[in-house]
Order: sequence, then structure tokens, then C-alpha cells
Amino acid sequence: MSENGLVHRGKVLTVDTMNPSVKRVEYAVRGPIVQRAVQLERELREGVIKPFTEVIKANIGDCQAMGQQPITFFRQVLALCSYPELLEDNRFPEDTKTRARRILQACAGGSLGAYSTSQGIELVRQDVARYIEKRDGGIPCSPDNIYLTAGASDGITTMLKLLVSGEGSSRTGVMISIPQYPLYSAALAELAAVQISYYLDEENCWSLDVCELRRALEAARQHCKPRVLCIINPGNPTGQVQSRQCIEDVIKFSAEENLFLMADEVYQDNVYAHGCRFHSFKKVLFEMGPRYSERVELASFHSTSKCYMGECGFRAGYMEVVNLDPEVKVQLTKLVSVRLCPPVPGQALLDLVVNPPLPEEPSYKTFMEERTATLAVLAEKARLTQETLNQVPGLTCNPVQGAMYTFPRIQLPPKAIALAKEKGQAPDMFYCMKLLEEKGICLVPGSGFGQRDGTYHFRMTILPPTDKLKIVLAKIKEFHQSFTEQYS
Repeated sequence: MSENGLVHRGKVLTVDTMNPSVKRVEYAVRGPIVQRAVQLERELREGVIKPFTEVIKANIGDCQAMGQQPITFFRQVLALCSYPELLEDNRFPEDTKTRARRILQACAGGSLGAYSTSQGIELVRQDVARYIEKRDGGIPCSPDNIYLTAGASDGITTMLKLLVSGEGSSRTGVMISIPQYPLYSAALAELAAVQISYYLDEENCWSLDVCELRRALEAARQHCKPRVLCIINPGNPTGQVQSRQCIEDVIKFSAEENLFLMADEVYQDNVYAHGCRFHSFKKVLFEMGPRYSERVELASFHSTSKCYMGECGFRAGYMEVVNLDPEVKVQLTKLVSVRLCPPVPGQALLDLVVNPPLPEEPSYKTFMEERTATLAVLAEKARLTQETLNQVPGLTCNPVQGAMYTFPRIQLPPKAIALAKEKGQAPDMFYCMKLLEEKGICLVPGSGFGQRDGTYHFRMTILPPTDKLKIVLAKIKEFHQSFTEQYS
């Protein structure tokens, strides 16, 4: 058939002709449950009667969406940078004005609206390097090894693009923890890399065991070339904090097996459990001496989205590369130049995070009060969540040592498991969907993060305000009891 001389040949882009790697991408944190939650919210607004009056989303670590208040100092300086006429307003403390002028002077044209260099504003990279040096007890950090990113996710996917190569049995294998943050499995699917799963030890507070790393590595060598080891510390979705000895063991393993080490450290300020402490991979690496510090290749990542900041929407972060081949570094700089630059307002925010008010400055007292209060509330909610869930028969929750999530195991009746499989659903997806439909609570099934066969979990954030968190926990308890009775 033709019309006006044009032959109709159908769509150029269809599900059959699109990139097959994209079809393999899955991202449970914003998957079917969340899509249904959005539909339910719309139905409630339209007056549809439900057994609940609101949908509470405990599925994603979006701090401010859950009510966490932004840090005053950050927002004041960003307001001044965005609208410099406010520099004449006497309602802003002088140190916020000084900081805004300093940032604007480092921007092209004195404006946040201008592009920066692809690696990021030099002033901000210098401040990041000083922050890392201070954090790590004086271990040197060069601004040339700092790349500013649109959130940590941007840096992680960029490094994976550099690392993935080969075909068939020589295709790059990337070791990721199970349970894992779905960014990793999604990125590997998109890049057609080989995912090498190593399991965290749920019976020992989701600890990492080098024997398990070795088991996964040896098995993977049959069908790919393992080249990368990814670690999330503190953990997402499991909330564990790795000990210094564990980090040493991982570094030794990486050196022995010639693996590139990627350390996702975006929750480094979110440590709650007594006796736990954050240790950066960079610091431990250099404290282990030249045998390791001059050899192990490391990329570490941080973000403004988590910790006490919770500024997810600004999409800001950094990565530091250590022992990267100089020629590869040229290629990395070329690769990041393709996306021009990270968001400049986010770079300004990052500068404030790594260079907060000093004790002698007017904003210091309020800043410290807000920072301390935010982290204290998170610590209390971590304790409340763990204790409450462990009181529910059929739920088992490890201590929430850090980060913003818990990943409890759920005991499901055989009848429920069989029914879920009949419906073509993972059993914990079936469980979480029924929880959403009956109680208006949005969680993410553990199957979206990976788990040992025969075990079932869900991930929930500890971010809702304490009063709402108590409602969430009470509804989970009520639902689990009725669910168990219904399918027993």
C-alpha cells in the first residue's frame, strides 16, 4: 500500500527491532509494585473506596519525599547562587554569602547556568580532594583523580562501561553481592556483561565472606573472564556495615585475583549500630602498605543523595580513581565529556557537603544541630524497625547497622508459594502486591534484589516520619498475621 508515493512499511522501532540488552534490564525499586501504587493513589484522589486512606511508599531511599528536612545552610547558599541578587539581602548569614561568591567565581560567567568542564568544576574537585584527605587521616588525594558525577549511579555506570569488553568466554564478568542494589544488575544487562553473584551471609548479619567470593569466582571462570568486584558499604538493601578486617580481606582477594575494585560508599555517614564504624576502602588500602596501595585499582563513589543530606533530586556525587592506567584515564575523561558535564547546581551542593561551615562561622551551630538531629532520628528509626519486625512471628530482621533499609526474611505458607507460582509471580512479589492492595503499604519484594533459593524477603526504607513508620510497621504485622492464616 502507498499513499502519495510513500510505501507503508510499519514502525522502524519495535520491541522486536530494539536493542535486546535494554529488554533484559529490570529495576525493581521502580517496578510493577510502584506502578500499581501510583495507580492506587490516583484512584484514591478520584474517590474510589479502598481499605486504606493513603498509600505509604517505603520502597525507595528518597529522603525528602519521606519528609526529611533539607539542611538550611545548603539551601541558603544554593538560593544565593541561583539568584545572586539575594546577596544584598541581610537575612542571609555572611558565611553563606561568602561561600556563594566563592562558588560563583568558579563558574563560567559567574553563573550556575553555564556548563562546567566535563570532569567537574576545578574548585569543587579540590574541595572534594581535601575532604577525602581529612576523612582518611591525611592520605593524599589528587583533584586530578576526582570526577564529579550526576549522582553515584552515573559514576558507577561510567566505570562499568570502561571495564566491560570481550566476547564469549572472554566477556567481562562483574562480581556483585546478592542481595544487591538493582542498579548493578540493570547496568550489567544493558552492557551485556556477565553477572557473577556472590551471596552475603544472612545468618551473620549479611556479612561478606571471602570464601564465598572465591567460590563465585571459580564457578564464573568456566564461562567468562572475571575482572571487577563491586562492594556496597554500608549495604543496600541489607543495611550491614563491613568491618575493617573484612575490607582488608576483600582488598587482598582483589590483589590476588587481579580484580578491579569498585566501592559504593554513598551511605558512609549512615552508621547506627554500637561498635560499627565506616572505613573507606581507600584508607584501608593505603594503610595496608605499598604492596597493595601501589597495585590495586580502585574506584570509590559518594553522593549527596543519602546520609544526612538527602538531596536526591540535585543528582550530585563524585568518584575517585586510584591506580588507574594513565591511558585509560584519558579515555575516561573522553567518555565523561560526551555528556558535557554533571549538573552544575549539584556540583555547588556537593561543594557545600564536602566543605561545611567551620566552628567559627555563623552557620555552624545550626548546621551541626540539623545534621546531628537527622542522623539521630534515623538511628532511632533503625532500632524501632528492627525490634518491631522481630516481634512478628514469621518475620526475621537482622540489625540495621547502617544505610536506610531493612531486608527481613518472611516465612510464607506453602499454599501461598504454590498460588504465586500458578500466577507466574515470585512468592514475595505476590506477598508485597497483596500488602499494597489491602493495606496501602508499598515495599519492594526481595526477588527484585536477588536472594538464596527458597528464601523470601522484602526491602523497606526506614525513612518515613516516626509516626508513619509506626503505622507501616503495625500494618505489616497485621497483614502478615492475616496472610499466614489465610494461606495456612
